Amino acid sequence: CSSLHFNNNRTPLATSAILPPLLVPEQEEDQEHSEAHMSVLWFAGQLAITYYDTEDCSVYFMPDTPDNEDLKLLQKVIGEVLPQCIVTSAKQDQNIAKFLTNLRDTADNKDTRKPEIVLFPNIDFDLEVSKQRILSRQFPFIPSHMTTTEKILYLSSIIPFESPLMIRALGGLLKFLDRRRVGVELEESTVAVPILAFKKFVLSDIVNMDQDTYCVLQIFKSDIHPSVYKLSSGLKEGFSLYGILNRCRCKWGEKLLKLWLTRPTRNLTELNKRLDVIHFFLLAQNHETVLTLQNCLKNIKNVPLILKRMTLSYTKVSDWQALYKTVYSAVCLRDTCRSLPSTIELFQTISRVFTDDLHYIASLISKVVDFEGSISENRFTVRPNVDPTIDEKKRKLMGLPDFLTEVARKELETLDNHIPSCCVIYIPLIGFLLSIPRLPTMVDKSDFEIEGLDFMFLSEDKLHYRSARTKELDSMLGDLHCEIRDQETLIMHQLQTKILEKSEVLNSVIEYTAHLDVLLALAVMARENAYCRPQFIHRHGFHIKDGRHPLMELCAKTFVSNPVNSGEATGRIKIITGPNSSGKSVYLKQVGLIIFMALIGSYVPAAEAEIGAIDGIYTRIHSRESVSVGLSTFMIDLNQVAKAVNNATERSLVLIDEFGKGTNTMDGLSLLAAVLRYWISQGTQCPQVFVSTNFHSLMQLELLPDTPLLQYLTMETHQDGDELIFFYQVKQGISTVSHAANIAALAGMPAKIIERGVEVSELIRSGKAIECIDHPSKVDQMERCKSLVEKFLCLDLDDPCVDLEEFMRKEVLPSAASVL
Repeated sequence: CSSLHFNNNRTPLATSAILPPLLVPEQEEDQEHSEAHMSVLWFAGQLAITYYDTEDCSVYFMPDTPDNEDLKLLQKVIGEVLPQCIVTSAKQDQNIAKFLTNLRDTADNKDTRKPEIVLFPNIDFDLEVSKQRILSRQFPFIPSHMTTTEKILYLSSIIPFESPLMIRALGGLLKFLDRRRVGVELEESTVAVPILAFKKFVLSDIVNMDQDTYCVLQIFKSDIHPSVYKLSSGLKEGFSLYGILNRCRCKWGEKLLKLWLTRPTRNLTELNKRLDVIHFFLLAQNHETVLTLQNCLKNIKNVPLILKRMTLSYTKVSDWQALYKTVYSAVCLRDTCRSLPSTIELFQTISRVFTDDLHYIASLISKVVDFEGSISENRFTVRPNVDPTIDEKKRKLMGLPDFLTEVARKELETLDNHIPSCCVIYIPLIGFLLSIPRLPTMVDKSDFEIEGLDFMFLSEDKLHYRSARTKELDSMLGDLHCEIRDQETLIMHQLQTKILEKSEVLNSVIEYTAHLDVLLALAVMARENAYCRPQFIHRHGFHIKDGRHPLMELCAKTFVSNPVNSGEATGRIKIITGPNSSGKSVYLKQVGLIIFMALIGSYVPAAEAEIGAIDGIYTRIHSRESVSVGLSTFMIDLNQVAKAVNNATERSLVLIDEFGKGTNTMDGLSLLAAVLRYWISQGTQCPQVFVSTNFHSLMQLELLPDTPLLQYLTMETHQDGDELIFFYQVKQGISTVSHAANIAALAGMPAKIIERGVEVSELIRSGKAIECIDHPSKVDQMERCKSLVEKFLCLDLDDPCVDLEEFMRKEVLPSAASVL
């Protein structure tokens, strides 16, 4: 971690008033300029932002969200909020340190109001400290009579405590507000900074979705990797939307696809740009172009890691190979895109930003790096004709074996006749040595001494000496290996410097090849599964013809498609009934997934699709695991529905499956009816709502008003004798029968239990008493009593061998229990 070096002045700020251009001068002094004070944390690719707005005295929060090292999402948020101060930890990652430094410098250069960077000790952002700071604070919107437990439950429905980084950022923000006393500088010290509300902050063009929605729609799904060698890395992607869409050829495409999935957008311009590219790739005449682009994308390697290693000067041979392949493939991509229609912005951008610097880098690497020599020696080596000095030394090194053989022959002539052979060897860092085989007479070290030679060491029965000739070779030739390596290392540093100077084009390669890779992957998926291009309309609602579940259709032999129609003034709230296993939940998820896929710029599984304005998707379909969060399953269900009720707008999509079944039947029915009536009361301002339920009393008791906003749908079935046939087709109408007995039979429930269940159900419906079938008849009870009395009368109470206690235990008590 690197420490940030900014002004840490903690004195209170004087509130400055910037007067807006008003027509009535008298009102100017009543206007107060709004300020925003932001707290930011970025760790391990996750960004958390909270900020306080003095205009409405609200705290806005953005839950933990993925953001790349370039921190573009943070930059977008800052550009939208325009904070007066940015609070962060003094112990931060170097990426955000560099970002904040650039933010300050850029603001200075543009002569605009720059945000003040305030650093607090890292302990002020501690998770437990932040939680305690939130829970101990008195908020005016929380009733004073609430107990601590009730307060925690209340806050948990507003603040996502499952986002630890956001909680830490919020704790730091509260600390900053109390220290600066924003807006209450002149008040008594007992007066706290007013916080009137907590609001979820979503960028203007990003669709609001929480983690529960991602989970139930199965957009991501992590499974434990089956390979024992992968246990350390943890998980692999399971059967999910991301898993089936990920046809990317390079790592950066996979990363960008995941980013798009975590940031569905309602920016229609951006979505149509993506769809235009996919449409081009789907044209039959462009199939060869698609294959060419995919082959090039396979060679796009981890360039940021290579550049990082270059800055640290420990580049590997494989890095040079990967960089050369990447640059060469990028040039191929550019040349291909230049032959494609310039009306598509992505092709035009690639043609422009993939500059001739790529040729320059490729040319440098190919002229300098000797890949064959580098692989054989496992180090960086340069090609011939790059440096004359290196070439000369390499020529000397190559001719050295023959030369050393001649030197060894001359040395042998001067040695004792008892020495049969010798050779001259070269050892890097040591130099040239005369090597002689060890004779049987050479036992002690004193036997190693030879006149005219300096003994160096013994190795593998070889004696190594320095002679006058080897010393002369050292002075003439020097340490050739080390000198060549040093000079080649120097050239490698020079080459790295040249490449790092052109790193901007390499960063552009990564960015735009990732876009190209993702759109090619989406095009492949659309072609293989007959997806259609969604059309975006400006009115509310949507029309989907023959929609399909993108995951279910891949694992089912046959899949029945279903339409979805939701208008502006009619059918905004749909209530779906039908037997269990008839496809209600699949239909709900299908609607959510089709809308979601359209909002990432993908083709969708349907024959036609018109998608209206969507700003959020809210769900209550599956209950989350409840042990770790300390809440009951029904409380979690209520929290999920509360999020939809509190945050959904007329542009939102709400999917609710079987809400209310986690509590008493009447209470659950009442809650569901109350939620639906609340949305009905909003008229055409209510969200697009899809509710599946088995509460048939909702319709039978007429708990909902008769309004065109409501539409009743059911899943079509057919009863053929005792067999229930599912058609999985949505149609208008209401189902009044649950067919629970048929579903129980399909689940393998014993027939006797099913029969009794049907009997009890009919008795309840008809209002008749339910008789216990396993209770003994009065005749049987009388016979048991008579038998017991007879056994007792047969006892001889005067006999000392009679054990009354044993008789009571074995005869009387069991009989009494059966009678009672």
